[in-house]
Amino acid sequence: MKYGLIKVAAAIPGVRVADVENNVLQMESLLAQAEGRGAELIVFPELSMTGYCCQDLFRQQLLLDKAEEGLLTLLDFTRKLDIIAVVGVPVRIGTLLYNCAAVIQHGTLLGVVPKTYLPNYNEFYEKRWFASAADLQPQEIYLAGSPVHVSAEPLLFRTCDGVAFGVEICEDVWAPLPPSNTLALAGADIIVNLSASNELIGKHRYLCSLLAQQSARTMCGYVYSSSGFGESTQDVVYGGNALVFENGRLLAKSERFALEPQLQLAQIDVERLRSERQNNTTFRTAQDGASARVVDAKPVAPRDFELIREVNAHPFIPAQADMAEACEEILNIQTMGLCKRLQHTHCDKAVIGISGGLDSTLALLVTVRAFDRLRLSRKGILGITMPGFGTTDRTHKNAVLLMSALGVSQREISIAKAVTQHFEDIGHDAAVHDVTYENSQARERTQILMDVANQVGGMVIGTGDLSELALGWCTYNGDHMSMYGVNAGVPKTLVQYLIRYIAENAQAPTLNKLLFDVIDTPISPELTPADSEGNIQQKTEDLVGPYELHDFFLYYFLRHGFRPAKIFVLAQKAFDGKYDDNTLRHWLQTFCRRFFNQQFKRSCMPDGPKVGSVSLSPRGDWRMPSDAANALWLKECESL
Repeated sequence: MKYGLIKVAAAIPGVRVADVENNVLQMESLLAQAEGRGAELIVFPELSMTGYCCQDLFRQQLLLDKAEEGLLTLLDFTRKLDIIAVVGVPVRIGTLLYNCAAVIQHGTLLGVVPKTYLPNYNEFYEKRWFASAADLQPQEIYLAGSPVHVSAEPLLFRTCDGVAFGVEICEDVWAPLPPSNTLALAGADIIVNLSASNELIGKHRYLCSLLAQQSARTMCGYVYSSSGFGESTQDVVYGGNALVFENGRLLAKSERFALEPQLQLAQIDVERLRSERQNNTTFRTAQDGASARVVDAKPVAPRDFELIREVNAHPFIPAQADMAEACEEILNIQTMGLCKRLQHTHCDKAVIGISGGLDSTLALLVTVRAFDRLRLSRKGILGITMPGFGTTDRTHKNAVLLMSALGVSQREISIAKAVTQHFEDIGHDAAVHDVTYENSQARERTQILMDVANQVGGMVIGTGDLSELALGWCTYNGDHMSMYGVNAGVPKTLVQYLIRYIAENAQAPTLNKLLFDVIDTPISPELTPADSEGNIQQKTEDLVGPYELHDFFLYYFLRHGFRPAKIFVLAQKAFDGKYDDNTLRHWLQTFCRRFFNQQFKRSCMPDGPKVGSVSLSPRGDWRMPSDAANALWLKECESL
């Protein structure tokens, strides 16, 4: 299981009802294709050996005998294949017939799982032919020449890499208490479902929602294969659904109503799923007492690794289809957080340092929304520009125009004279543009904001974002400090998208144009002098690296606890053609070094609202000693 990933396949063979030989050939073809493409587990539809629609033919001994022979043929076919197959087959146990899933590998029948919930309503009449797993007494039977234990108890199959999967059949997942609940709590990383679900208006949408929710609720991978073309259309039609979900997210899907056999492959990140379960105390509590019988699969030969998953280069950014709704939700979270703080403190004044950059622009926009929501005058918002040694005309102009466009109060206080005097007081050469030179300006600005807030009875609104907190790209007790940080849960890449969303929906053309210019301005603290032409010379991303990379690293490091080697492989896929391996390796190492070294700034950060699944608040999601060693992470980075 390289990097915690397992490749799975959902197959839809072109069956013919009651034609076992044809169906076996169809499955053999898809088995060979899947194994050739590196799949480790393949799932076929319900009763794929015979076809689901045999109806009273299931009472024909010839058909049942041929189904068992077909299973024997399929077992023999898998002897030299490194793949586990789950096949639908009718199985006689004693005097009863069961709708079963047979799990086979390397010519061995690993186990048989009977269906629990038999639909017997509307177009379904399964109880006419089959018995439920609930009726089964534990016993050993011979099937396709192999002894196998059968019972109603939960059964898990474990691959040689330690991935556990459980089986349920069609209606099982539609039940109020699906077997997959018990299987997942007992340790199943993946649930496979062999299905024969017919098509009805609106049913497909509900099915996808059901599977997404079930995989999310049980925090598992879910591989679903349902009957397609070839099944009887006497009264219903089967569209053929091969679907793979991972914790609520759709990884792969087939074409519905296709006339040809289909094979859908996907990689399920088992390590990611286990990380979710480990972090979720509710899941751990529900696991108490859950158990299942475990069957170990055979060892397989090592195989070459290929990452076939789609990897989002910007995991913090909402999908384009959901952009408007997601942006409004984020802005409302920020706005409501500030509303509560203002109301609680009986404060009708807010003080913000406006630089003309991304973060202060978003903070001002959120503050305006909060004041509007509380029906407070925007004049109670005091935006302060504090030009210094590195302030450019472009950012200063944008800051002033932004405040004018939003109708807030304005004030300008130059920090040059105060900082120059400070340099004299501490004996620092102003020609030396070192960390003292830079941080003195940041702390002077914070002092001004705090003191003016005291002067007007207001609250200093913090502008620093999540990415800056992760990298420690903020001056301790400077821009690091405020009375409420509205951007603390928003990473830099998302800040840009939020401002873009507001710009695209701004009713005033002036504000629209202004916000787009803010987005296009290079990110900079402007703490060193501009170049000879007055342009920004100190560009943050030249110094600490591209924010889109650091946000990517942060997401997988914090959200899933991935090690550098895995993050590196995911980044290679996500940024293929944009950054080479040396660049990725360099900035990943920078991230690991800075993240550990800068924890002390996060340990005492101001209050601020959590926005997404990742937060660095020491009171909420992230608790880490400030003196933790980063040697393990840096050593792995060096070995990449």
